Amino acid sequence: MRIRVQHVRYIPKDLAPGVLYVSKAFGTAAHLCPCGCGSKIRTPLGPTEWAVEETSKGPTLRPSVGNWQKPCQSHYWIWRGEIRWCDKWSSEQIASGKHAEEKRRRAYHDALGRQRFHVPRKFWQWIKGILGR
Repeated sequence: MRIRVQHVRYIPKDLAPGVLYVSKAFGTAAHLCPCGCGSKIRTPLGPTEWAVEETSKGPTLRPSVGNWQKPCQSHYWIWRGEIRWCDKWSSEQIASGKHAEEKRRRAYHDALGRQRFHVPRKFWQWIKGILGR
C-alpha cells in the first residue's frame, strides 16, 4: 500500500485508506491503520512527538507508529510513502518505550523552561548593572 499526504485544516471524520492527513494548523496527523482493522490513528506533531517529512516518493512519519491501545497492536513506519512493518513488541518493550518517550518529553520541556528562565534573569542582571545595584 502506498501512502500519500493530504494537507487539511481539520482532520476529516471519514478517513480514506492510503492517505496521511496532516493539519499543520492543529499540529496533528491522522491515517487509517494499514493492517486493515479500520482504526483511526492520530499522531500529534511536534518536537517531542512525531514529525512528517515529505519526499518525492511520499511521506515519512517518524518515529515508528505503535498502536499499543488498539486490538491489532500494529507496529510500523511510514517511510517514503510505504508501510514498513516492524516486529510486534512485548508488553515489557511497550512499557520501556512509553517510559523513554516520557523521559524525552520531560527533558525537552525542562530544557525549554530553563531557557525561558535564563533570558529574564540575564535581562534583570543587565538592568541591575545599569542602575548600579
